[in-house]
Amino acid sequence: MSAAEPTAEESPVRRIRLLLADDHPVVRAGLAGMLAAEEDLDIVGEAADGDAAVVLARELLPDVVLMDLRMPGTDGATATARISRELPQVRVLVLTTYDTDGDIVRAVEAGASGYLLKDTPRRELADAVRAAARGETVLAPAAAAILLTRMRTPAPVQQPLTARETQVLALVGEGRTNADIGRELFISEATVKTHLIRIFQKLGVDDRTAAVTAAMRGGLLPPA
Repeated sequence: MSAAEPTAEESPVRRIRLLLADDHPVVRAGLAGMLAAEEDLDIVGEAADGDAAVVLARELLPDVVLMDLRMPGTDGATATARISRELPQVRVLVLTTYDTDGDIVRAVEAGASGYLLKDTPRRELADAVRAAARGETVLAPAAAAILLTRMRTPAPVQQPLTARETQVLALVGEGRTNADIGRELFISEATVKTHLIRIFQKLGVDDRTAAVTAAMRGGLLPPA
């Protein structure tokens, strides 16, 4: 006589490994306490800035990183881009207080699987983590509306980058500082800044991460 098949209730719960990244200890403690009530969510680490989030993501290989956007040093969008490039199996779910167009677009272009605001109720947040772990996209209503509007708006025609601008942007994509780039290309740091200003203008962006992302999407730089 064969053994009875396990019922759905008896099946093991899939545990989701979760890394918290926020520069405020109180926020991290609050999130950890709130999500600890969910039997399938395990907090495996906490990071206080973007660099730490990337390092811990490499070490711990969580299923989902719950990422704040604005942190000192390396911000959440930059950390999201690095994690998405290096660890595509790790999902990043942005959780922030900011819902501006630029923040939302930067996060999604960096590879975030979702964008939620910090006033999201506990149940919705837990469900969003589960959805991100399954590879689904989760967006707050405000974020979804902004992205839909963006998709419906024709993108501006990009001006081609010069050979030197391409060199500068490629080094930015490797995480080099302006001083590093200047030494590498035998130009002054001020000249590097001038090239970046022109690159931002041509790509219609306002920061380094967005420039690298836009250049890769437009085929101006090879994928990481």
